[in-house]
Amino acid sequence: MAMKYTKLPDDAFTQLQLNAGILVDDFKPETGVIGNILGATSGGVSFNTNPTYSDFGEDVDNCPANMLELKHLDSMDPTMSGTFLNVTPAIIKDLVAAGDVDATDTTKVVPRSELISTDFKEVWWIGDYSDKNTGDKAGYLAIHLMNALNQAGFQIQSGKNSKGQFAFEYHGHYSMAAQDVVPFEIYCKEGTA
Repeated sequence: MAMKYTKLPDDAFTQLQLNAGILVDDFKPETGVIGNILGATSGGVSFNTNPTYSDFGEDVDNCPANMLELKHLDSMDPTMSGTFLNVTPAIIKDLVAAGDVDATDTTKVVPRSELISTDFKEVWWIGDYSDKNTGDKAGYLAIHLMNALNQAGFQIQSGKNSKGQFAFEYHGHYSMAAQDVVPFEIYCKEGTA
């Protein structure tokens, strides 16, 4: 006899996110077409919305903390972090953030002391989702990080008999051109037969 509260939803196993996913520079949710893969990763990718809140009632006499009517969402600092295993001048440029691949010597990345608009980019993480996860109609979970900039700097961890590892921490940024747009979107689409 089954216990009343010892159950799973009937469709639980059709709604699982599977595997580590990929990081790409473009993704079309309507077709599932991906852009360029940014690099090979290790240990998966971590995403966090990092909201910051204010409690406008915290200094009001006799007002309990966390009064829902006085809670204010200040902003979100969405981050996507992980570790690249491969490295190219283009990946190094992204990790340096404020820098350029030298025009005459494409093996050299030259840091800058200021940011420019092209340092910010679109980053997508896409992972397999649902029990139908192959072919053109595969399910996916996708996170679009807008105006992304690696804020962890260029890092390398090397070791004896091991691969070099290059940590990243992309942050999404609000834009003056669209100040009300929170700099991330999340898509969740079940696959179809």
